[in-house]
Amino acid sequence: MTLFFALCFFGVAVAGFSAFVIFWPLTLVHLRDRHPALADTLGPGAFLKPAALRWLLQRRYRSEHDSALSGLATPAWVSLLTLSTGLGMAALLGLISKVMQ
Repeated sequence: MTLFFALCFFGVAVAGFSAFVIFWPLTLVHLRDRHPALADTLGPGAFLKPAALRWLLQRRYRSEHDSALSGLATPAWVSLLTLSTGLGMAALLGLISKVMQ
């Protein structure tokens, strides 16, 4: 049963990854087009850069007061949290199932 729940959490992580792959590039394109100074601070190819992901996780996009940016970055933030939580819980339940054997 534990492995079943681990698989369910892995499915949640896949859903989070799918949403992240949709919303994060849209956010980065919006930054490039509407906030070039901010895009320059994140650097080129910011998709998986730790600094850009930290910027997203800390929700620093809210300081720009751009509702379009918040509308794109908030789902990217939620999906990144969903992805990491799903993977973390799947790994934890996988380890628990190995210990309980």
